[in-house]
Amino acid sequence: MGLNIRDIVPKKEFSVSELKGKVVCVDAFNVLYQFVSTIRQQDGTPLMDNKKRITSHLSGIFYRNINLIEEGIKLVYVFDGTPPDLKYKTHEKRKEVRDVAKEKYEHAKDMEDIEGMRRYSMSLTKINDEMIKESKELLNAMGICVIQSPGEGEAGASYLTRKHNAYATISQDYDSLLFGTPKLIQNLTMARRRKTATGWIEIKPELIDLGNVLNSLEIDLDQLICLGILVGTDYNPKGIPGVGQKKALQIVKQYKQPVLIFKSVEEQMNNLSEQDSFDWQEIFSLFKKPNVTDFDFKFPKVDEEKIKDILVREHDFSLERVEKQLERLRDAKEKSKQATLKF
Repeated sequence: MGLNIRDIVPKKEFSVSELKGKVVCVDAFNVLYQFVSTIRQQDGTPLMDNKKRITSHLSGIFYRNINLIEEGIKLVYVFDGTPPDLKYKTHEKRKEVRDVAKEKYEHAKDMEDIEGMRRYSMSLTKINDEMIKESKELLNAMGICVIQSPGEGEAGASYLTRKHNAYATISQDYDSLLFGTPKLIQNLTMARRRKTATGWIEIKPELIDLGNVLNSLEIDLDQLICLGILVGTDYNPKGIPGVGQKKALQIVKQYKQPVLIFKSVEEQMNNLSEQDSFDWQEIFSLFKKPNVTDFDFKFPKVDEEKIKDILVREHDFSLERVEKQLERLRDAKEKSKQATLKF
């Protein structure tokens, strides 16, 4: 789900080559969901091995990350730890969405509606513990740094980007901005082309600079957090009914201080149902003081046999295709090593 402020946030397209030699922190769960929901067969069925185990996430991790490694990008995947208690509301909402999507998918299947099956199947995405475990193993075997955050992955990625001089956080969600990431990159791990009703469109990476966002909107970070809470975050998905992105910006700029901002919408907050009600101060604190900790960026050596164990022997990937990609990975690592020696 995540925060939706796309209409008011300035962003710019950029070339992946601009990230050469830079460290980026990836919101791991966000990207894994992206892989599982988009890397699918024509009827929406995820990729599976001979035992009917989903492999879309492994395909995304292997093929798309090799493309980025070839560009000289140093990837750090930051995984979720224990979420705040408030996150249960989002989990409930996601379950509701999945339940509705499942009904629509089954109906589309009965009608032999391939496009409908593809569309509704994307909302059935669920990541289990085994998928997380094997994702970490594959990333490590590819020489990619894996970090287990104590709390939210996007909070941990944003903190590490801020404190450890990483260039940017990688996520499709805007919540990373509220956690204070200096730069947010979207679309980096997505396929470069997407099929739409009118044909194929090109997907380009986009960069969002937090400083530019605050300057453009003429607010500070505290006010941006308030704006997000008004619109609705993972901790209060409904937000304030009737308050969209632009209205929230008007309120924040008019009242400025967090206490006054939420005082101005007190009546609407009091009218929320028990399920949708929230304590804005508690949510504000989660963004200002998230559960994060310091980690060193350690990039393991590539383990080609481990990669083949996971992909070929365990999950029925084509040995020929995997070996071709391993050759690309080997060459990319060698070029990176040579560039470091020259520097």
